[in-house]
Amino acid sequence: MQTSRKQNREIHILNFIRSACHANDTASALTARIQRHTLVCVQKVALSANESKALRFIRNSLARVKSPSIREIQTELGYRSPRSAAVIVERLVSLGHIARKADGRLRVVQDLPDSDTHARTVLVPLVGQVACGTPFLAEENFEALIPVSTALAKPGHRHFLLRAAGDSMDAAGINDGDLMLVRQQPTADSGQYVVALIDDRATVKEFHRSSGTVVLKPRSKSNAHRPIILNSDFRIQGIVLATIPANDLELI
Repeated sequence: MQTSRKQNREIHILNFIRSACHANDTASALTARIQRHTLVCVQKVALSANESKALRFIRNSLARVKSPSIREIQTELGYRSPRSAAVIVERLVSLGHIARKADGRLRVVQDLPDSDTHARTVLVPLVGQVACGTPFLAEENFEALIPVSTALAKPGHRHFLLRAAGDSMDAAGINDGDLMLVRQQPTADSGQYVVALIDDRATVKEFHRSSGTVVLKPRSKSNAHRPIILNSDFRIQGIVLATIPANDLELI
């Protein structure tokens, strides 16, 4: 009799555990379905004009390597109170378009939707003369902010524009006065055109790495230009993605 009671208790315990596991699996599946449904609903929520404007401003500010403050967003939107701008920011957070980092800075999670009739752009800094001792992309080095299609300046990377000077790369189609769209990164593959900061001056050359050295080769129709040989700890500023001819830049 005691053995039978013991077996019954064990069976009861096992059934309880199975029920609990089933309930947990059901809850997990339900949670996942709710999350997917919530995500779909969030993606379908249309932004107001001011919400779209705020998101563009935040995105463009981040492109300049700067997270905007609530007061800067307030000024951009023309609000009298920073509270109104804060409400817009929290709304964008709740919709999943932006998020806050641990240090409080903002980051874009979901950009504005693509449109068949409107190109989407991001403001890219045009770097001018580089002051001695300042970072290459320091704000004081910016001459202008130029809108560039996100099809070229893809989100998730930092970009800048640089004006070509001289004829050291004219055989590669980069002529004096052209603008180059550059993706900021510290490494490159051999054969890519890179921006290097040498003696506080930016130069563009073809990158080659060989046996502990880096060679920056000109691609010029003139024999006056010579390769630049650097040591192995050399770091580049970025790689050239596209060139905009000087003839197309009369208004820039």
